[in-house]
Amino acid sequence: MTETTPKTAPWTTSKPTAVLVLADGTVIEGKGVGAVGAIEAEVCFNTSLTGYQEVLTDPSYAGQIVTFTFPHIGNAGTNEEDSERLNPASRSGAVGTIIKADITAPSNYRSSQDFDKWLKQHGIIGLSNIDTRALTALIREKGAANAVIAHDPSGNFDIPALKKRASAWAGLVDLDLAKNVTSGQSSVWTEKSWVWNEGYSNQADEQFHVVAVDYGIKRNILRLFADLGGKVTIVPATATAEDILAHKPDGIFLSNGPGDPAATGEYAVPTIQKLIETDIPLFGICLGHQMLALATGGKTVKMHQGHHGGNHPVKDHTTGKVEIVSMNHGFAVDADSLPAGVEETHISLFDGTNCGLRLIGKPVFSVQHHPEASPGPEDSFYLFRRFINLIRARKGQDPLPERDAA
Repeated sequence: MTETTPKTAPWTTSKPTAVLVLADGTVIEGKGVGAVGAIEAEVCFNTSLTGYQEVLTDPSYAGQIVTFTFPHIGNAGTNEEDSERLNPASRSGAVGTIIKADITAPSNYRSSQDFDKWLKQHGIIGLSNIDTRALTALIREKGAANAVIAHDPSGNFDIPALKKRASAWAGLVDLDLAKNVTSGQSSVWTEKSWVWNEGYSNQADEQFHVVAVDYGIKRNILRLFADLGGKVTIVPATATAEDILAHKPDGIFLSNGPGDPAATGEYAVPTIQKLIETDIPLFGICLGHQMLALATGGKTVKMHQGHHGGNHPVKDHTTGKVEIVSMNHGFAVDADSLPAGVEETHISLFDGTNCGLRLIGKPVFSVQHHPEASPGPEDSFYLFRRFINLIRARKGQDPLPERDAA
């Protein structure tokens, strides 16, 4: 009896079901997840270790594909509580995502839905099983790239056509995206921050009234105002100064948002300039910071790769302290362009770029980073109290301590 040698299975390769096609013609193949289709956008990378659901639902990522440098994304699943969109049913936020490892079954007691199904539900196209470190290095070298991300379960792609789409897309410069993600009408916000084992509650003791101009506002910003006793009225990005002042605010907030600040500033800057003249306390974050700079006569510039992540060190010149913050911006204020009477208050310790300003002699200030995202974990919460203290001063009330006692 002779022993037969078992046949070796033929070498097989899986057909790619998703591709990323860069404007320079580079094609990156992988496994598709999430929504099916193709869309043009700018590719950036985010260095956060957690919070992928909050990142992808942040309206500031409209027009962008987020590459996560952390390899295991989606394994904690998703839920209904962690969305940052003002309207959870909307699709404002990132249009695509790129991840390294396969998505495994959810492993978190708060999870209510698988990440892949959640991506499909929210219309986000995903590409997985690629070397995200190599893509990140490419972005660092060449800058945030215009691209097309495409997902087809059958693996049929017209690469020449996708290359043409990628190279033809004009990108984010001169693009006003705030009008695409803003509220359609005014509304009132009262929800406070999430508490473990309790969830969210509503603020019932209104001590001041803030009007928030929604250029793509995040829900957690609104919650922190509510935590401090604020009633918040949200108005659309196109609201005029007269519209805002008709609500009789104690303070005015300029929100984060996507796109080129100079483009949004075409209609927002004249409004902000009128608001500055009222001497009502005014606070801006991210896009709101950039447009405040434009309103004072400063300039903004497109960054090479942008700042996206939760591990950015920023120094507050007003206190001398360094805080670890969350960043998400592809444009920056040109500090050298700020006129007399405008003081730079914060800088990035990564590259020295501007991260904050205030108007000397006026209750007006802003920051580039996201103090509500708190990766520090609460390094930047003091900025909300700083704003509230401007309101309290105008009312003749004693200030709150900017930071809780240790």
